[in-house]
Amino acid sequence: MAKIFKPGAGLLYMKVGVHAQESLADIIKRKSKEIDDAGFAMWGYGGNTCHPLKMVQPFAESIAKKDEPIFLCMQEMESNHYAEPLRASEFSADGVKWTDIPAPINVLGSRYALVIDKLHAEDFSFYLDQTRVPVGPSTGRLGSNYIKGRVDKACLEVLDAPQLSNEVPRSEVKINLVAELKPPYAVYLRGQG
Repeated sequence: MAKIFKPGAGLLYMKVGVHAQESLADIIKRKSKEIDDAGFAMWGYGGNTCHPLKMVQPFAESIAKKDEPIFLCMQEMESNHYAEPLRASEFSADGVKWTDIPAPINVLGSRYALVIDKLHAEDFSFYLDQTRVPVGPSTGRLGSNYIKGRVDKACLEVLDAPQLSNEVPRSEVKINLVAELKPPYAVYLRGQG
């Protein structure tokens, strides 16, 4: 936990659960096998709060320039994402040049994906008021002010100390699963079928 949640560290926070008719336990098993077989996996997601080109890639590259890892910290939640489990066939880091997704990798029911390896269970908690959004239109907002309502994922930078606010109560999150992002960090997906 100390390696992951330290001042200046960059992390992607994401709530996870059932996705495309598959339980989280089954997703973890499948992603672990993909990492074993292909050397990486793609963790699918949707929504623009972690847009690949506008948010995740610039953020991850700024952390990588400091020679620091970028962790995906996942909090398990109740989910009802029962969309069709359609497999994407191609990915793109820039939305222009497209590449076939390697056969061992199955990314289902998603518009985007994070490129990950080193997926493992974790058990630690942290307060969102000790994080700040470092990129995009919400730059500077406390994590506790940003992660609420329908916002369930974010690029976050860890602060030296909590920044208490009267706007929202302290918001502790329990992390159950961690992966490390690897270049190109986040990609577009297409060809679901």
